[in-house]
Amino acid sequence: MQKPLDSLIRLLDLEDLEVNLFRGVSPDGDSQRVFGGQVLGQALIAAGRTTEGLHANSLHAYFLRPGDPSTPIVYQVDRTKDGRSFTTRRVIAIQHGHAIFHLEASFHRPEAGFSHQDTMPDVPDPESLPTWHERLEPLVVDAPEGIRSRVLQPRPIDSRHVTWVNPIDPEKLPPQMLVWIRADGKLPAEQLMQQCIVAYASDMTLLDTAALPHRIGWFDDSYTVASLDHAMWFHHDFRADDWLLYAQESPAAAGGRGFSTGRLFTRAGDLVASVVQEGLFRRREG
Repeated sequence: MQKPLDSLIRLLDLEDLEVNLFRGVSPDGDSQRVFGGQVLGQALIAAGRTTEGLHANSLHAYFLRPGDPSTPIVYQVDRTKDGRSFTTRRVIAIQHGHAIFHLEASFHRPEAGFSHQDTMPDVPDPESLPTWHERLEPLVVDAPEGIRSRVLQPRPIDSRHVTWVNPIDPEKLPPQMLVWIRADGKLPAEQLMQQCIVAYASDMTLLDTAALPHRIGWFDDSYTVASLDHAMWFHHDFRADDWLLYAQESPAAAGGRGFSTGRLFTRAGDLVASVVQEGLFRRREG
């Protein structure tokens, strides 16, 4: 659906306040905190706007405080290094006078080199799999209207799950997930925007993967679940509005934290990005 995707593109189109200073907003809604993928994408846009059209090769981020969706976020960029091959930027996201998020991003001028990669898993084509709404609509027929509208609201990312678990009443499964994702519409050609859209989408299911062995559903009030950090490496250029297979697994969970990794493949089998994330899974008292 182009309209939700256009809204996401506008969300990532930050306002220039001053040199190295940008402002972003959050979508209207009833969320209690800002979605981590939104801050990740906006921070990468801010960093990229201070380079000369370079493409990111990696990013490392920490979520420090919950974001307030009712208040704009100010992004302050530090031009750490402008090199001949690599350019480095540091971004601090600020709300209410406090840093809520840190990002370090590296940008690399294209160059030739040797190449190898993992093999893409053998999975069904995305067109053969049910859509998000086809999966979820039967599960929320009798749910309260607030939950129903939240689950079924239009989404900028089209996702087709190879590994499927009921997110409201999950069963216990191994910590592995395969899901096709793409921007649901047409994107501008700019590669930085492709990377920001995939950064946004990469935060949507990694915590779910770590939760699979423990049957933690979306509306399970017995746990506090949140992203702690997020890292990505971009290996090749890609189109985020073409299908990408997101192969995820969670090798470990301990100490109230779940650790997940992900690999993004094109339909042709090219590994274009790798992702690592740690999330908080804290059992609530009482």
